[in-house]
Amino acid sequence: METINQLIENFLAVLRTFRFKDLVDITAIGIIIFYLTKLVRETRAVQLVKGIFVLLVLYGAANLFHFTMMTALLNRFFEFAVIVLFIVFQPEIRKFLEQLGRSNYTYRRLMSMLIGSSTDSELPLVSQYISIYVDSIMQLHEHKTGALIVFERRTKLGDIADTGTIINATPSVMMIGNVFFNKAPLHDGAMIVRDGKVFAAGCILPLTHDNKNVDDNLGTRHRAGIGVSEVSDAVVVVVSEETGAISICRNGTIKRNFNRDTLTRELNRRLVLDEVETPEKLSFLKSVKKEKTDSEQL
Repeated sequence: METINQLIENFLAVLRTFRFKDLVDITAIGIIIFYLTKLVRETRAVQLVKGIFVLLVLYGAANLFHFTMMTALLNRFFEFAVIVLFIVFQPEIRKFLEQLGRSNYTYRRLMSMLIGSSTDSELPLVSQYISIYVDSIMQLHEHKTGALIVFERRTKLGDIADTGTIINATPSVMMIGNVFFNKAPLHDGAMIVRDGKVFAAGCILPLTHDNKNVDDNLGTRHRAGIGVSEVSDAVVVVVSEETGAISICRNGTIKRNFNRDTLTRELNRRLVLDEVETPEKLSFLKSVKKEKTDSEQL
């Protein structure tokens, strides 16, 4: 009974000294631990965490039974544990920081604090050319011509563009069709679209390796599309050479079997609507709805 009373008194003593900044501090730590746990659970790092837990158990047993050599060895290991953890968890840490850095919400809030206004006051340049890309993709779909088009967003893909040929040209249906023509020298690589223009073609993309949700029937082109979407915020359109099916990769996931209408809506949503604020956003929405209504009437 005395122990319980002592615990209650200690708890009340803590409450008396508890301040608002302590609540913020605890909440922030809780959020960080939650997202780190989520990040670890979704990757191979969970196996590494289990291995570290086993080492901790061994270290405790070595101290309990006075195993001199094992204790000395594990002591040496844990002295450099922080450096080891950064090396071992480098892919997961990089993925976490990339996701944090390319968050639209984080970017907008930071830019607003720095310059005092919204950075998204105008429509992205790609909005002028979406219809051209849709027409090109549908033409590739009809002829079952394989294609891989990467729409760059906030994460710059200059290192990937350097693996191909820099074009930096205004898009047209004929030009895009020529790039992916199966006898053309650049048809096997990916096309990088920057600010609406065809920035580079024939580029080599990183393949996805650890994504367990990828269909085994998907080929290299689709895996490359998923791979680049895992390491950037790009929107990737893939046209299958075997079936002509249109897929979109984003954030390491793939959605398949788009038609003209759903493709147009998805590109407008991801490349335009996600990037702008009102009133430009409302104006663009009205124009898209009007175009859709006019096409249905025809």
